[in-house]
Parts: sequence; structure tokens; C-alpha cells
Amino acid sequence: MNNAIVVLGATGKTGRRLVRTLRDAGEPVRPASRSSEARFDWTDQDTWPAVLDGASAVYLVAPGEPEPVHAFVKQATEAGVRRFVALSARALDEFSTEFFQGMHAAEQAVRSSGVEWTILRPNNFSQNFDEDVFHAPLLAGRLALPIGAVPEPFIDVRDIADVAAAALSTDGHHEKVYDLSGPRALTFAAAVEKIATASGRTIHYEELTPDEFRDELLAEGLDEHTAAELNALFAGMRAGLSSEPRDGVRQVLGRAPIDFDTYVSGAWA
Repeated sequence: MNNAIVVLGATGKTGRRLVRTLRDAGEPVRPASRSSEARFDWTDQDTWPAVLDGASAVYLVAPGEPEPVHAFVKQATEAGVRRFVALSARALDEFSTEFFQGMHAAEQAVRSSGVEWTILRPNNFSQNFDEDVFHAPLLAGRLALPIGAVPEPFIDVRDIADVAAAALSTDGHHEKVYDLSGPRALTFAAAVEKIATASGRTIHYEELTPDEFRDELLAEGLDEHTAAELNALFAGMRAGLSSEPRDGVRQVLGRAPIDFDTYVSGAWA
């Protein structure tokens, strides 16, 4: 497959939707993950050459550890990749490089790659409520976080996939950093209330102190570094680093982003 667009993390929340979007547009896409036909493993460099063979662009979803990222980007450019779109996080440059090291490395690597690059910095995903970290607590009837009344403009991952597809397959996005958010911000408590109403479940939001949150994470089996990293994330959110909606979706796609109510009616009703 020549001029293939490689999608790393192809079975993840953004990756699998991006694969579908690119295929629907007739683009030559190569899904890559540990369970894809094009097997890719950050910890096994022997899997990299086949994934990169004939590729022209890469959707880069960084691993947690920073070590392999620069080597991968170097190998990719040597194999002929001429465009990267890296998934990052909103306000990443406001956080210490002690945390989110893989994302920091990905941003640095694509910026210094010598080829075209675009960075996507989304807010918390709406789909975190039904596909990831918040789902089990919601099903158990309690979501407890140290966030307070600071609102969050949750971003639908379908919008991230559409923006990524445009940046990977069309020109005009080189050296652009897009902040991606939903159209309006709402508190986690309000988000949980909307989900409870739509689903008919009894669910409540509980506010924790950072210490209480850390203790709960450790009791669930997470390590100290991960607990500290998550507390750093919520500290940044409490400081308002990601509370204001941004227009990155409209900049790229020319339309408004998907509203949280639309997400809830599709996922929870």
C-alpha cells in the first residue's frame, strides 16, 4: 500500500473512528495496533518497519513512556513519512514534563522531525464516560473526583477523528496546534446529572479532596506516579487551564463541534 496513512492506536477511542472516517473518504489507511493486522508495539521495534513501509502520514498516539517516541519518528521519516498528526492534551505545555511524558515527547519529536506536523490538543473526551475511565464508577452509581465547580467543555471523539482525518489528508495544517473542545462547558456534576437522567440510573457525583482522590486510586491498585499524574491533571483543570471552549473544530471543519447533550442521547438514552 503506497502513500498509506498509518493510524496508531487503531483500536482506541479516536483511532478506530479515524480509520472509519479515512476509509469512508477513500483514503489508503493502515490501522496499526497490537491487535491489528498491521501489528504495532511501541516496545517491539521489529514491528515498526512493516507498519511504516510505503506510508506517507502517521497519526501518532504516544505511549505512556517517552523513550521510544523519538526513535520511531526518526525511523518513520527515514521510511518516507512526510506528515505527522500527534494526539496530545489541552494545555499540555502548562504541565510539568514530569507528567504526561509520552505526550511531551510526541510533541517534541514531530516538531523537530523536519516534515509536516500538526498537534491536536483536546479536552476530556465525552466518551470517557461510557468507554473508559469514568464508565465503571458511573455504572456503580458514584463518580468521585477532585474537580469542584470548574466546568469542562468535553470533546466528542468523533470530532477529534474528523479533525485528524482532515489534517492527515489535506494541506494547510503544517505547524498548527489545534485546541479541540466541545461548544460549551459544564461541570462534572452537571454532566453526571445529564447521564443519570438519560439512562434512568441513580448516579451521583461526589467531590473529593486531592488526598482523598489519591487514596482511592492507590486502593484501586494504581501506583504512586499515576496517582500523582492524575492529581496534577485535575489540579490544572481546577486552575481553569482547560475550562474555556476553543474553536479548533470549527477552524478545521467549518462546523460546530458535537454538543454534550447529543453525545448523552446517543450513548446513554
